[in-house]
Amino acid sequence: MAKDLDSMEDSNRSANPSIHEVCDPTRRVWLRQSFGAAASVWFAPWLASCALPGGGRGPALGFKGIAPSTADAVVVAEGYEAQVLAPWGEPVGIAGAMPAWKQDASNTAAEQALQIGQHHDGMQFFPLEGSSTRGLLAINHEYVDDGLLHADGLRNWTVEKVRKSQASHGISVIEVELRGGRWQVVRPSRYARRITAHTPFDVGGPAAGHPLMRTAADPAGRRILGTFANCATGLTPWGTLLSGEENWYGYFAGGETITPDQRRWGLRPTAFYRWAEHDPRFDARKHPNEFHRVGWIIEVDPMDPASTPVKRTALGRAAHEGAWVAVTRDGRAVVYTGEDARFEYIYKFVSRDRIAPAGNGRTAAQANRQLLDHGTLYVARFDADGRGRWIPMVHGQGPLVPARGFADPGEVLIKTRQASDLLGATKMDRPEWMAIDPASGWVYCTLTNNSSRGVGTNPGVDPANPRADNTMGQIIRWKEDGDFDGDAFSWNHLLLAGDPAAERPDAKGNIQGDFFACPDMVAFGPRGLLWIGCDVGPAALNKGEMSRIGNNQMLACDVATGEVRRFLAGPVNSELTSAAFTPDGTTLFVNVQHPGETPSERSNPDDPRRVSNWPDFHPAGRPRSATLAIRRKDGGVIGS
Repeated sequence: MAKDLDSMEDSNRSANPSIHEVCDPTRRVWLRQSFGAAASVWFAPWLASCALPGGGRGPALGFKGIAPSTADAVVVAEGYEAQVLAPWGEPVGIAGAMPAWKQDASNTAAEQALQIGQHHDGMQFFPLEGSSTRGLLAINHEYVDDGLLHADGLRNWTVEKVRKSQASHGISVIEVELRGGRWQVVRPSRYARRITAHTPFDVGGPAAGHPLMRTAADPAGRRILGTFANCATGLTPWGTLLSGEENWYGYFAGGETITPDQRRWGLRPTAFYRWAEHDPRFDARKHPNEFHRVGWIIEVDPMDPASTPVKRTALGRAAHEGAWVAVTRDGRAVVYTGEDARFEYIYKFVSRDRIAPAGNGRTAAQANRQLLDHGTLYVARFDADGRGRWIPMVHGQGPLVPARGFADPGEVLIKTRQASDLLGATKMDRPEWMAIDPASGWVYCTLTNNSSRGVGTNPGVDPANPRADNTMGQIIRWKEDGDFDGDAFSWNHLLLAGDPAAERPDAKGNIQGDFFACPDMVAFGPRGLLWIGCDVGPAALNKGEMSRIGNNQMLACDVATGEVRRFLAGPVNSELTSAAFTPDGTTLFVNVQHPGETPSERSNPDDPRRVSNWPDFHPAGRPRSATLAIRRKDGGVIGS
């Protein structure tokens, strides 16, 4: 999300054309025929947006917007209730291994590896047997606050603290069930799983086995230990989770001699996280290739806890926010990605092969085990006339040749940023989450902010990024020419975020309805509404230009009219991350990340004046990230 390590230092310094509102019946039929019941499950929110009971989409925004909030509480729209579910430190539910949460954070690294991780981010709901009352939640844990994680904070730094921090990262898979109108975590569960910075991963795609991926511990370059900095999530048509490794470079220490390649990726002499002090693989001086083994989109099969997750190198290496999948008319996968960093890029990957159905004793996930290892990666260029094109990132074409530093296809993918620089792609204002409108085919992307735009020697404004010192952010969207695999597109802005009462013109925005800043998460719900989550950093929240914004919030937008309404506000200094719906649209799962976060992101455990102690409100307790299960009190569809 907005844990851009550069933005830690300064802390957050349209047109609405008519959109076709009817599903493409040919694509809908193709999905059902190709995957049968599976398509109805995995794409239930998409299909439901085209055929609600009674016909049509129903009222677009069927709730009353809430006022901005500064309370240390979750505030939700009238007629709704939000239940706290699955906070950090609770056991995931592995049989025979369910250590309890400890308020004083005295749990060990081994115990944390069996518990829900810290700082919940992207999340997906995987229904079991198509159910809207029972399923799996796969939850990313983006980063940690070591001051909260350990009983004595950052003092007396040890190898045990490194191991506990690493165990708090990654992904939690938990089983949940609706019982008596309340969601509960099912324990034990045969699906329960923790994926951490020590979990073995396979490597798929052109960079597998590449010399730049080989280390002393893995001379073949095909087996990587762990994932971390996991941000947004995407869902594949074959039922797997895609997760982005975002600000991974802050975990490595580079020392005084940093190569141009390492510098382009943000490596610094000392790491933001202190893992390198006790885990030498994070010392880039000793193990320089370990730095290349993070920054990928990973794929996980949550239905098979024994399966080995995979790093998909064909999708390129970046500070990936996440990955979102569309399907071409002939059945190939198109994966859109961006990287949450200033002046970086938007990508798409088009698979070579068609998506395979389940059969012959294989699940759909098993049938498509290598689908994302073969295809073509593109980077986006947004032109001034509302048109754009996808530039292929193919070794041997244009500047991507050995003489320019790209010896082979694998090196293009390992050095995706450098390749994009040479290809002249558009440098964006921190592209984060994306959402694909199933009713129209438009793809939406949040550009959270970029306070460095047009400042000093940094790149100035351009049509896609039209504001200097962009503290407020915007949402851009594009429509491919023809099918999703097209090489050209049309684009515009859904909105420019901001406060209409702001003094600075570039901070006013053009929002129709409830104002907000720093859009981050976006997702389409079952009724065709675009849900928007915000991330204003704690140093800027409720100050200066943000003084009227209130706590970070979630809003809904009718993309046909552009109207926006505020639906949910989080506790003090928290961020609302992800929006995952049950197939029937009656439950919305949202994550509350880093309640009570400090500007340094490192709390002092000895300070009794905590900014927040949500959700436990224990006098000596620690604030905990957690999942919310939001339902209408009358059991109806969310947003109607």
